[in-house]
Amino acid sequence: MRRLRRTKIVATLGPASSDRRAIASLFEAGADVFRVNMSHTTHARMRELVAAIRELETEYGRPIGILLDLQGPKLRLGSFAHNPATLAKGNTFTLDTDPTPGDAKRVHLPHPEIFAAIEPGHTLLLDDGKVRLVAVEADSHHILTRVEVGGKLSDRKGVSLPDTTVPFSALTEKDRSDLEAGLDTGIDWVALSFIQRPDDIAEAKKITRGRAAVMAKIEKPQAVNRLGEIMDLADALMVARGDLGVEMPLEKVPGVQKQMTRAARRAGKPVVVATQMLESMITSPVPTRAEVSDVATAIFEGADAIMLSAESAAGQYPVEAVATMNRIAEEVERDPTYLAIIHAQRTEPEATGADAIAAAARQIAETLELSAIICWTSSGSTGWRVARERPKSPIVAISPRLSTGRRLSLIWGVHCIVAEDAHDLDDMVERACRLAWKDGFAQVGQRVIIVAGVPLGTPGATNMLRIAFVAAEAARDAG
Repeated sequence: MRRLRRTKIVATLGPASSDRRAIASLFEAGADVFRVNMSHTTHARMRELVAAIRELETEYGRPIGILLDLQGPKLRLGSFAHNPATLAKGNTFTLDTDPTPGDAKRVHLPHPEIFAAIEPGHTLLLDDGKVRLVAVEADSHHILTRVEVGGKLSDRKGVSLPDTTVPFSALTEKDRSDLEAGLDTGIDWVALSFIQRPDDIAEAKKITRGRAAVMAKIEKPQAVNRLGEIMDLADALMVARGDLGVEMPLEKVPGVQKQMTRAARRAGKPVVVATQMLESMITSPVPTRAEVSDVATAIFEGADAIMLSAESAAGQYPVEAVATMNRIAEEVERDPTYLAIIHAQRTEPEATGADAIAAAARQIAETLELSAIICWTSSGSTGWRVARERPKSPIVAISPRLSTGRRLSLIWGVHCIVAEDAHDLDDMVERACRLAWKDGFAQVGQRVIIVAGVPLGTPGATNMLRIAFVAAEAARDAG
């Protein structure tokens, strides 16, 4: 199941892809990581999905990542007496703490923390931005607003606050319960929704305690403004363009996507581009030309992974959507300008021995046209560092830990093999060559470069390079 591309594909599971056969079809079509959206999934169903993925993993003999996406805090209006109510542009509209059903003049807002944080001049976006209000005055019991963009409002519509930092945690009680349940089943990544500050990441990491890597979903302007601080703590980023496009002007989202992708690359953190990538394939067997261009742009920018949401979870053509994304990625990466663009974005390695070794491995592999860069890695950090270099040669990560292989399934260009740790340097070289030949990354007589840490099995101690020939004995042993 070697992929012929470097960019990874994340597929969301849902009603259209809920049984083992459907999940297997998505994997065969190109999915590397499966996303379980806890906004629509019970604990029992989540455990069933994880079990099905793990069975599939055993059958194919390749690590498969699982991303648990937490719902996060949902801000919603109360109810209306005559549903829906119509708000006219220029009128005033009040949000208050009175639970009485509302009308065209007022409605209940059951979130007291908003009243304490909002200030005059702040914008409130209702129902995914279809209705826009501007706060005129506010106290602990009411927010008087002016209707800038009117429209119809019905019960429990969402509220977005692009100008207001609301003092609540990104982890609700539901999120905590979902996270603990996910950790018990052995999920690999957890995505945090609607984060505003680095403290939200720190809070999640106290719960995960290394049992899962933490991904920050950037979907609020407050998070964009503190991206550097958030990235220092997070293990990965997701450009969650859906809500980001609600809370900031749509025309700014492409620029933010590029900024995030490049910042994550500089930091050596994986980045996932998500939302509406092949949206038309929910109901159509083929995407639009604009969608193909959108996916290609993310790949040209060097994103580690691209994600399908409703396309694979609830669409009519889930397998076709994954296969289409797979073909786009393969074609982009064959384009003669692809490596030139990736190379132009390369940054200097950090002043550490491990980064210097990773950069040297890439340069040696390119100079000598080596068949593969093979990383022996326990924690996965060696594979991450080499992937940051975006080398032309394939990256093969060999790890004794299945959990490491599963996390690396999200990382650009990394093909992970789970195998017993090497006993000594000779064993490391011999088995690296054999496994590279077996999985089709090198032929007899070709050379590979091996990156590892000595003493073997020491996490984070990347300090050794070795160039090796793939001998006929390696092929015979693998056979």
